[in-house]
Formats: sequence, structure tokens, C-alpha cells
Amino acid sequence: MDSPFVSVGLPVALAVIMFGLGLSLTVADFARVAKNPRAVTIALACQLLALPAAAFGLVLLFDLPPVLAVGMMLLAASPGGTTANLYSHLFRGDVALNVSLTAVNSVIAVVTLPLVTNFAIGYFDPAGDAGTVGLQFGKAVQVFAIVLVPVALGMVVRRLAPGFADRMDRPVRIGSALMLVLVVLGTMLAERDNLLDYLIDVGPVTVLFCLVSLSVGYFVPRRLGVDARQSIACSMEIGIHNSTIAITIAISVLDSTEMAVPAAVYGVLMFPLAAIFGWLITRKHARAAVPAAG
Repeated sequence: MDSPFVSVGLPVALAVIMFGLGLSLTVADFARVAKNPRAVTIALACQLLALPAAAFGLVLLFDLPPVLAVGMMLLAASPGGTTANLYSHLFRGDVALNVSLTAVNSVIAVVTLPLVTNFAIGYFDPAGDAGTVGLQFGKAVQVFAIVLVPVALGMVVRRLAPGFADRMDRPVRIGSALMLVLVVLGTMLAERDNLLDYLIDVGPVTVLFCLVSLSVGYFVPRRLGVDARQSIACSMEIGIHNSTIAITIAISVLDSTEMAVPAAVYGVLMFPLAAIFGWLITRKHARAAVPAAG
């Protein structure tokens, strides 16, 4: 696990992605949470409580090997990705809500991600001795550094040079997408000898988990009185995870490429699944609006 891809490439890739996120954020994005407390509270409850519970149930249902089971829980604990904003825009969601959720969730994940991951490591015991692997204090600080420091730097740059931040928005988004592709491909290449077995093991679980995430993110807020645009935003935020965080922590912090496989597979599948889901719910709203228009 001491290849340049792991020691340099992964942290740099994640830093670029999180720096790009910071370039799109301002303090007002955090303050905006107070204006939408209902939607934000429901979305965060789904993200922080429902998703780890759903992942845990799916892992037990499919009886995944311990290392892959921990990888699934690590994925479930990862915050939403910046691509959720794009998908929310495409399907007429409340993009401002997405930005606020991403900002808040990225901060909260610094605490919840180690908690969920350590629970999974203790429960599934992938190393045969739960005390030999985990996110202890030093590694938790490392998670903090790789997740929040680039975001903070991006926010400082936006505050000091908003014009530069606006000009860099598109290039950094494109670069982030390319970084995600490279991270996913690199992980799969590293595990190419076992890739088919892993796809058989985690493919169905990741598909179901993605569909559950998107559905919970949309239907739970709708059921609780959140409007359609905000529910679409919640769905994309909860369904489109920042799989790069999960992959980086699995490989660079926990020293396990195998543990990164669920996030890598999810990183490939979530985009077409989210697109299909978004098309279906917007089509539903379009049909519902026709009688009203008439």
C-alpha cells in the first residue's frame, strides 16, 4: 500500500475535490440552514441515521465478507458529493439547499464517519482482532485534515478573491470529476485479480443501497411535508455520496484496498441510477402538473 497512487495520488485527488467544494461555499451557506431547519433536519437525520442502518441491514442480509462489510458502512457514513448539486440542478431541485447540506454534512462527517467506521470494524472484525485496525485518535485527526482543511482553504480563497473562485468553479468541477474517475479506476485496477468476485459480492448491495438512499432522501421528506424541490435536493444529496472520501480513508488511512471496493463500485453505479431516479420523479411531477394547468 506504499505506491505513489496511495501515498500521493489519493490525498491529492481528495484535496482537489474538497478544495473545489470550499470554493463554492460561503459562511452564508451555513447560516442558510437556519432558514430551512425542517428540510435540513430531516435530510441530516436520513443521512446520519437511516443510511448507516440501511447499509448495516443490507450487509447482514447479503452476508458480505467482513472487509467488504466495513467498506459498505464506511461508504454509508460518507457525506454527499458536490455532484449532487449538479444533479439537483438538472432535476429542478433546490440547489441552495444542496450546498447548505453538503457544507454542514462535511463538517459533521468528521465526527460521525470515525464513529460508524469503528463500530463496523468492532462488529465485523475484518482483521480477526478488532484492536489491530480502526480509526483511533491519530487517524481521526488525519480524516479531519483531509476532509476539512482543503474546504476551509477553498472558502478563504473565495472570501479573499471571489472573482478567481468564480472563474475556477468550472475547471475545478471538471477536475474533480476526472479525479473521481481516476480514483475509482485506480482502486479497481489494484484489485483487478479479485474484481469479478467483488462485483458479484457488492454489486447487488451497492445498487440496492443507492436506490434506498435516493428513495429515503426523497420520500421521507415529502411524507413529512417538505416541498418537491427541496425533497429532490435531499434525494440527490443523500443518494450521491462522496465516494472519494470513503476510498481515500479505506486505502490511505486504514491501509485496505479491498475495503475501498464498495465505494469504488458505488462511484460507478450511482450516477446512472441517480439520473434514472431523477427522471422518474420529475416526470411524475410533470404529469401531476398537467391537470392543474388545465
